Amino acid sequence: MSEHVVCRLDEIPAGSSKRVTVGKRDIAIFNVGGRLSAIANRCPHEGAQLCLGKVTGVVRADRPGQYRMEREGEMVRCPWHGWEFDLETGKSYCDPQRLKVKAFDVAVKPGSDLVEGPYTIETYEVQVRDSYVVLTL
Repeated sequence: MSEHVVCRLDEIPAGSSKRVTVGKRDIAIFNVGGRLSAIANRCPHEGAQLCLGKVTGVVRADRPGQYRMEREGEMVRCPWHGWEFDLETGKSYCDPQRLKVKAFDVAVKPGSDLVEGPYTIETYEVQVRDSYVVLTL
């Protein structure tokens, strides 16, 4: 598994989504209340971009006329035909055993961890004194 830096966290404010491309993969990243999820951006039904879909929950009813919303913010609804997918697992709400989109691990890391990288070079302290450059070894 390789890691790829795709954007700064402030580019995906809470309540929004962002489409990113890693290699040949088109991926939708969602920020739901500070919790990030990443799934393949293509609906398996007709190919709509899931990053344009509405983040929602699941409507449940015990009897006609009594509805309640559950799992708020855990599902995305395809913008074309309304197919719903779990943001964590990618599984379809209608047919979770057979139909799903790929889910990806996503994390936030401090820039200092990413900038340093695995490579280091030898550095030296430099000072300026009365117009003379002094290098400390």
